[in-house]
Amino acid sequence: MLQQTTVGVVVPFYERFLARFPTVDALAAASQEAVLAAWAGLGYYARARNLHAAAHAIAAAGGFPRTAAGLARLPGVGAYTAAAVAAIGFGEAAVPLDANATRVLARLFAIDATPAVTRSALAGPAAILAVEAAAEARNGDFAQALFDLGSALCTPGEPDCAACPWRADCAAHLQGIAAGLPRRAPKPERPWRYGASFWLTDGHAVLLRRRPPAGLLGGMRELPGTGWRPAPWAEAEALTVAPMPAQWRKAGTIRHGFTHFRLEITVYAATVRRIEGEGLRQPLAALGAAALPSVMRKCAALAQKPPR
Repeated sequence: MLQQTTVGVVVPFYERFLARFPTVDALAAASQEAVLAAWAGLGYYARARNLHAAAHAIAAAGGFPRTAAGLARLPGVGAYTAAAVAAIGFGEAAVPLDANATRVLARLFAIDATPAVTRSALAGPAAILAVEAAAEARNGDFAQALFDLGSALCTPGEPDCAACPWRADCAAHLQGIAAGLPRRAPKPERPWRYGASFWLTDGHAVLLRRRPPAGLLGGMRELPGTGWRPAPWAEAEALTVAPMPAQWRKAGTIRHGFTHFRLEITVYAATVRRIEGEGLRQPLAALGAAALPSVMRKCAALAQKPPR
């Protein structure tokens, strides 16, 4: 949960998630729909699908892998997470390179490169440090010390070198270039995409559909709608893909940000005597329990506002 979300947001989700799925076996036994519903609001839903798949793999194997190599074979577990769990949980000589640890070591060895290049260049030096930590049986402590050093002292922009226990050995500090490392990669501007979504209700239920299992928001529920494309949808064009003929009204537009693009959705709403069209009839009273991503919850909230 913390891979893409802040601690303040995660804590209540984490507590509810563990109350619902208290063990790996309980998580493995749950349906993907239930897992996605519990995750709804955290974003980056591939994390939830991978977590569920990893629980299946762990339950089938009879327990957690105890090495970074074994952990990295689990769905959704990358090099950083595998190294962190192996070092802190199982005492393996591994250095997890998150943003903080990468920044600390880039300055320690004066590697003048972007973070992605720096992580590759640090493979050798980090392995040497891990072996030294292992000699004192302090692998987990060393990994967590790197995290804390980066968050408290070796911060972006203006590191507190005077208080740093590594300042005498830090090549970047000795060269006076610590504040500029790692070199920041330019951020590309996120393009806009446009779509239309349809809120179709009979007063008791609303029509939903499931997104494809792979890709963005995979497996989540959504309102029926158009695809998302670089050009806006004219109203007449959008209504050609409405789930059924009805007196559609334009409820308004919502905007939502994803990692690589920004999205604007025009929401159309209609109330009919009988819902037609392919999909799931979700009772309005149980809409909060549906596995709707945040962008679709915005659409639903807008559609339910009284017309002006």
